[in-house]
Amino acid sequence: MDKNRFTARSAAYRSLMLCERDKKYSNLEIDSAIRRFRLEGAEKGLYTALVYGVIERRITLDHIIGKLSSKPVESLDAEVMTLLRLGLYQMIYLDRIPDSAAVNETVNLSKQNVPRAASFINAVLRGFLRTADKDKLFCPDMGDRRHYLSVRYSCGMDVLDVLMGSFVDAEPILAAFSEHSDVTLRVNTLKTDRDELLAQLAGKGIAAEATQYSPYGVKLTKKTISSEISELLSRGYVYIQDEASQIASIAADPKPETVLIDTCACPGGKSFSAAILMENRGEVKSFDLHKNKLSLIESGAKRLGIDIITTTEKNGSVTDASLLDCADTVICDVPCSGLGVIAKKPEIRYKSRAEIDRLPEIQYSILETAAKYVKRGGVLCYSTCTLNKAENESVVQRFLEYTDEYVPEDFSVGGISSEGGMLTLLPQIHGTDGFFIAKLRRK
Repeated sequence: MDKNRFTARSAAYRSLMLCERDKKYSNLEIDSAIRRFRLEGAEKGLYTALVYGVIERRITLDHIIGKLSSKPVESLDAEVMTLLRLGLYQMIYLDRIPDSAAVNETVNLSKQNVPRAASFINAVLRGFLRTADKDKLFCPDMGDRRHYLSVRYSCGMDVLDVLMGSFVDAEPILAAFSEHSDVTLRVNTLKTDRDELLAQLAGKGIAAEATQYSPYGVKLTKKTISSEISELLSRGYVYIQDEASQIASIAADPKPETVLIDTCACPGGKSFSAAILMENRGEVKSFDLHKNKLSLIESGAKRLGIDIITTTEKNGSVTDASLLDCADTVICDVPCSGLGVIAKKPEIRYKSRAEIDRLPEIQYSILETAAKYVKRGGVLCYSTCTLNKAENESVVQRFLEYTDEYVPEDFSVGGISSEGGMLTLLPQIHGTDGFFIAKLRRK
């Protein structure tokens, strides 16, 4: 098939089917499809909005389909459900697309891909248009709190149970995840400073503002990467790093002429931050289990003008005797369920409890191993981008009960202070990713 025939909608349909059936990650599929289908400009923007949006709102959309369909949702195959989701998403969430265009384009897609279902899809979508009180379509049973939150915020029950078990009221967190977060940059102070960068952006008419807590962050308030920003990224003046991750690096407080280990380093943001805070003087040892990802750190360091980072393939839960007591600072940013970055990675909404529950044991093993690399008097900083207490406070508390060599150390960044050496950043309060940081010092 001629690649040039693919429009934003037809490309979105194919990508959504790949994500549904082959469990592809949406961000990787989107990057690949934009190149594959040669999408540019408005078509590229619409395609991206459709893929991310349909995945993000899947449970809500399926609830509405169930209200409109003459057939049980469970009996509809993946192709039909994907087309219905695409059509409804455009009518409900994309203001600039006329309803008639959303219906007609979706029906045409059906004729091309699932001809037998075209009339049924047309009937469901037009049924939505004919519904006078559309609010009723969105209203799940208010008496069942879990079901209500799941449908209202399109969150899988397993993830919902974890959040409800960790917080008295999970709804403000879920509401914050429904807002698309700003793109946040970390200024490379080896090359420039934040004030100078903000002045440069203002001069080019790019809307940006200083982050509230990190002294090195800049938020792009239009949530897009312009050609000017792309140039700054390629020249190493900035790199993309959420403010929460910046705060974690600052909390570790690495010093020039010291040794720092980043145990689970890829894609490299905290290693870069550490090296910059160390003024590119000292040594940063960046480890990761996945050898193929280490090139991201190497190329990033080169672009940023950092030459104190060395990368090594290493399993963070297996002790390397040559590293015992060698580092002044160890950053232990462990693999986690990612429940703090749902706004950026919509698939996380649908993780299973089994996927989540296996993680604390892995995290504890990595933390226990990392602790062996810290010098006497040195710092161990544990962090995750999740809001699951079983992966956060519980792992740290278990570690502190196991050893008497470490004590919590309180820290403060930009006016936010920890309690007992631990800090949870919440999107609805701090405007950052959901994040957990614990700072420990070896006696």
